[in-house]
Amino acid sequence: MIFVQDISLTQFRNYLSQQFDFSKRIVGISGANGSGKTNLLDAIHYLCFTKSYFSKPDAQSVYQNLAGFRIEGNIEKNDTPNNTVCILRENNRKEFQLNKESYKKFSDHIGRFPCVFIAPDDVQLITEGGEARRHFLDTLLSQFNHDYLNNLIRYKKILDERNSFLKSAAEKNYFDEDLLNVLDKQLIQNGKAIFETRKEFLETFIPEVQTQYTAISNSNDNIILNYCSQLTNISFEELLKENRQRDLYLQRTSCGIHKDDIEIQMQQLPFKNIASQGQRKSLLFALKLAEFNVLKQEKGFAPLLLLDDVFEKLDEQRMHNLLYKVCNEETAQIFITDTHAERLKQAFDSLSVKHQLINL
Repeated sequence: MIFVQDISLTQFRNYLSQQFDFSKRIVGISGANGSGKTNLLDAIHYLCFTKSYFSKPDAQSVYQNLAGFRIEGNIEKNDTPNNTVCILRENNRKEFQLNKESYKKFSDHIGRFPCVFIAPDDVQLITEGGEARRHFLDTLLSQFNHDYLNNLIRYKKILDERNSFLKSAAEKNYFDEDLLNVLDKQLIQNGKAIFETRKEFLETFIPEVQTQYTAISNSNDNIILNYCSQLTNISFEELLKENRQRDLYLQRTSCGIHKDDIEIQMQQLPFKNIASQGQRKSLLFALKLAEFNVLKQEKGFAPLLLLDDVFEKLDEQRMHNLLYKVCNEETAQIFITDTHAERLKQAFDSLSVKHQLINL
C-alpha cells in the first residue's frame, strides 16, 4: 500500500512554512472554510501527479506576494520509503524529484503513486459537458497504462499543430495538402489507439460504476451509461476526410476522439435533468469508487484516497455507506476534510476505526 508519512509546505497557497506528520491510515482534517484543508489535499495530489487537481496554473499556488513554492513529502510504497519534491522556481520553472533524482519528463511519474481525489466541484462530472468526463477517463487510464498516456500526449500535440495549421491556412487563403495529410495520418494513428483502449476499458468499467451506485444509494435507479464516440460507426480516416472542408472553414478540428463522451441516463432521460442532489452525489462517488477499485486491481495495491468536504449534500445513510466502504472494507490511506471536527470524530467512532484528527 501507499502511506504518506509527512509533507512539508513552503510558500504554497496559504501555507508560508508548515509540516504535517501522518501517523494513521485514516486522517481527518477539520477547519473553517479558508483554513487550508483543500490546499493540503492538493499538495498531496501534487506529489502524485506533479500538478494541481484543480487545473490551476502553478503560479496561482504561490503564497501571496511571494515567488515560487516547495512541496516535499515522504511516501512509503510497499514498505519502501520514497522522498518526493515539487519545486516551482522564482522564474516559474517547475522541477520534480523522486529520491533526489530529477525527472526529465513529468509524465514518467504518473501512476507511481496512484491517487483518487473527490471534491465538491466534481459534480461537474455529472452536470457539465463531455470535457470533464474525458478528463476523468484520461486521468484514470493514464495511471496504469503508459502507452495510453503517451498516445494521449502525442494526440494533443498533433491536434494543436493541426488546429494551428488550419488557422494559418485560413489567414493565408492557402494550405499545403501534403502537410495536412501527414498531420491527419499521425492524428489517426494515435486517435485510433486511444479509442480502442477507451472502448475496451469502459466495457468493464461501466458495470462497476453501476454496482457502486447501488451499494451507496441502496437502489439502481435505472441508471445507464454509454460510451459515445464518433469512431463507433465510421473510421477515423473517413471522418477526417468527410470533415476536411468544414475544418478548413471553422479553422479547427471538429471531429475525433477529443469529442468523446460518456452519456448518462436515468429512466431513459438525461440524468442531469431529473436527478436529485443525492442521486448526483451518489453517482459521483460511484464513479470515483469504481476508479479506486480499478487502480487497486491494476496496480496491485490500493491508491491514496482524498475526500474533500464529502459530508456536504449527502444524507446520513449514504454518507455512512460511503465511509464504511472506504474506511472499513479497504486498506488505503484516506484523507477526509470537513468543517466540523466533532462530525468527523463521531463518524470515525461510529465505524470503530483508528484515526488521526488534525485541526487547522
